[in-house]
Amino acid sequence: MGQQYGSNLSSSQPHASSQRLGWNGNTSVNGSEQYEPQECTETDYLLPNKLYGESQLRRSIREKHERAATESICSMMLQILVPFLLAGLGTISAGMLLEIVQNWDVFQEITEIFILVPAVLGMKGNLEMTLASRLSTAVNAGKMESAREKWMLIVGNLSLKQLQATVLGLLASLMATVLGWMAEGKMPLNHGVLLCSASVSTAFVASLLQGILMVGVIMGSKRMGINPDNVATPMAASFGDLITLALLAGFKHYSYVLYVVDLLFLCLIPVWIIVASKHPATEVLLRTGWEPIVTAMVISSIGGLILDKTVSDPNLAGIIVYAPVINGIGGNLVSIQSSRISTNLHMNYPPGEVPESREGCFSPCRTFIGSGANHRSAQILLFLVIPGQLIFLHAIHLIKGGHTLPSPLFTVFFLSASLIQVFSLLCIADCMIHCLWRRHKDPDSYSIPYLTALGDLLGTGLLSLAFVKK
Repeated sequence: MGQQYGSNLSSSQPHASSQRLGWNGNTSVNGSEQYEPQECTETDYLLPNKLYGESQLRRSIREKHERAATESICSMMLQILVPFLLAGLGTISAGMLLEIVQNWDVFQEITEIFILVPAVLGMKGNLEMTLASRLSTAVNAGKMESAREKWMLIVGNLSLKQLQATVLGLLASLMATVLGWMAEGKMPLNHGVLLCSASVSTAFVASLLQGILMVGVIMGSKRMGINPDNVATPMAASFGDLITLALLAGFKHYSYVLYVVDLLFLCLIPVWIIVASKHPATEVLLRTGWEPIVTAMVISSIGGLILDKTVSDPNLAGIIVYAPVINGIGGNLVSIQSSRISTNLHMNYPPGEVPESREGCFSPCRTFIGSGANHRSAQILLFLVIPGQLIFLHAIHLIKGGHTLPSPLFTVFFLSASLIQVFSLLCIADCMIHCLWRRHKDPDSYSIPYLTALGDLLGTGLLSLAFVKK
């Protein structure tokens, strides 16, 4: 089984009139398929069909595509709404926790933690959402019908995610240290060491817990007949921010234990590399999947620098409660759209080819105006912003004791900021995902990190303006 098969059509040409090239990259001669070895790329299907045979694969893809095509607005709304509300409650809880721990001695002494918070939360969200998007595409494309295929995908993706979490946790802490030193002009060594140890431990443990939970959510959605594209990515972030912040805050009190634990986590890196490299789906991402998540981590760190400066400004008191809410909700909504568009491309178009409507110049109207399933989902997601954020604002008001309501002026600015953020992200997602697919890049692995990082940066910046104007 030394052959590898790909679906990169750009290098494949028919040899005769009796020979044709199928959309899955296989050569067919006189109606019989002959499989030629090709190099794997990141846009290859998550597992090559020929490794395990096609048993009911085509029928499964056709049935799932027919169900997706007939997905009603009501069904789509219900499937999106519940995870969306749960994700909102999770981000509210994270904001309330962050408001409490900001007064702890360790947070007052090591203010660079506030630079680290958006980077760690964004990194965690990127890894969970890309995992959810890849597995959702696998389910909808019929790649998890057999037990062997399913467990190869799960084990390979979880191993890759643990490797990425460990490395990015270390890089995020180093980035926070550098930015803190540039902003303050000094950085004690013990502060940098504590940031590194807490970041790596938080990223590893949170990634492991949420990865297992994510696999359960997607498998449960598959059994219940729910489209995982609608529920997986927001569920990935529902209480992920809360778990990650709680771990980050708690680990600060056990610094000496962390040094030993971090050493163990770093020693596991070769193990994750070996396991991930044994699977066709993750072996390619092991080589090519670092660019988007590292870039996203840098962008989120810049958002963290903005948050660090606003927290210390008395005129912006209270902003820390709302930051996880506006950032989390924007990222959750755009990740749903990203996953849906990516699944549609994987199922209907070979890499390098996009719908005719996406071949010309980009226009925001194309994202929202139309009768296609992705047009409807974009309309629904944008529609959810205002009522959803009103619910979350009221929930924050009740959790804080219900003594004072947000001023009408602040409410208007907050809702406007959130609407601008989500509208911008949905338009960017539509353009970015089709551009990535045209360039033979897998949107499941590339788009979500960039989009959520841009969401963090946009959300934090717009929220700061909302507090200044209120």
